[in-house]
Amino acid sequence: MSDAFSVQAGVTPPVSVPEGFKAVVVGGPFIAHNGPLYARWTGKRLQLGFRVEARHTNPLVICHGGMMATLADMLLPCASMYQTQGERRFLPTVSLQVDYLGASPLGAWVQGEGEVLRTTRNLLFAQGLITADGEPVLRVSGVFKMGTLIGDGEDRDPLGLRPQTASRNANK
Repeated sequence: MSDAFSVQAGVTPPVSVPEGFKAVVVGGPFIAHNGPLYARWTGKRLQLGFRVEARHTNPLVICHGGMMATLADMLLPCASMYQTQGERRFLPTVSLQVDYLGASPLGAWVQGEGEVLRTTRNLLFAQGLITADGEPVLRVSGVFKMGTLIGDGEDRDPLGLRPQTASRNANK
């Protein structure tokens, strides 16, 4: 495990990710700067995660709560892209409730799964659980506004995670 000095010096071990996860481009420049985030489709649920690097930590050498909240804020809308049948829309956050259950130490693999509870004409309600190395560390619930369409609103695999889409994209 790294110590506080190596964290302050910016020494970061190479990032490894669990099998099946791939780097994804989501969330614009803010996530690009703080990521990358990795995603995997289980066939039933989208999983979104990252490896805690030195740049993600606070002075206690654990993942900063802001980074954890950022993952939670991306997790729920991304989960909706795979779990709902409606049009794909931009989902600005109306409300995000985050409960920190434990710490995510430097080097931990942090991942979450989200679930859409309900959609209305204007809002989407979702919840999720985030773990660090398999232990629950954050519970989240959120309300999101049904914003503008993304593209034609029909893309059911925007991250290219489903097998048929991945093979189709490989042939391009």
